[in-house]
Amino acid sequence: MAKEEGIVVEGQVTEVLPDRKYRVVLENGHIVLAYGAGKMTKFKIRVMVGDRVTVSLSPYDLTRGRITYRHK
Repeated sequence: MAKEEGIVVEGQVTEVLPDRKYRVVLENGHIVLAYGAGKMTKFKIRVMVGDRVTVSLSPYDLTRGRITYRHK
């Protein structure tokens, strides 16, 4: 059985938490807890409050996600 694809949405970071975690408000108004992807750590991409980001949500738990891209 194959993994299901993540749901890709955009949002804005409202709070930076310890251990590479962020509170993100999505375009539809939902608030999710997201963590930075491993490539973001590898290439030292910093995410600050107010940044627009692309978040990949799991279809199993829509309150958690992974930040895959920081928009310029």
